[in-house]
This record gives sequence, structure tokens and C-alpha cells, in this order.
Amino acid sequence: MDGGIPGTPRPASYTADEEYLNMTKGSQREARLNRLKDEIRNYVAVHPNCSAACIVDHLCNEMKMRNHGLTARKVGFFIPRYCKDIAYELDSGTGKRLYVLADD
Repeated sequence: MDGGIPGTPRPASYTADEEYLNMTKGSQREARLNRLKDEIRNYVAVHPNCSAACIVDHLCNEMKMRNHGLTARKVGFFIPRYCKDIAYELDSGTGKRLYVLADD
């Protein structure tokens, strides 16, 4: 499991915790990011022409994802960076972004 040759001694500074941390480095963070991206995609697919505030409301109140860290302002930066399949149109009345799934 340690990747070395069986029967050879480990270095004195080796700990099992170091191996575990190297193996799982960032996996929980990546899983949370993937869940957040999936939830946003699903919401936009079901509710086209939704605003950033609607997305945040859905995440906070309906999905109970309290520690996602997104505000309505941050959604505008998050979607173009991580959700390339979501496009936006500007509302002519308010100038807000309305998110829709992009046509491929």
C-alpha cells in the first residue's frame, strides 16, 4: 500500500497520515465543487431565465447548502468559470443576467 518494495523498511520520518493526506489531497473540496456545479446546472435546466439571486435562494433555502459561499454577485463569476454550458441573456428592463443552458 505504501508503494515501496515489500519487505523494505520505511524511512524513520514516514507516517501513515502523510500517505493518507497525499492520497486524498483536495478530494473533499473537489467533491463539493462538483456538487455545486451540478446543482446549479440542474436548477438552470428546470428554471430557464433565472437570475443569480434565484440560484442562491435555491441553494440556501431549498437545498440547505449553507456553506457554499456564493452570493448573487459571486454567481456571476462562478458560472462563466466552472459552468461553460450555461449562458446568460441580459434582461432589457433591469439589465440583470438571466441564465439559460447554452445551445450546443
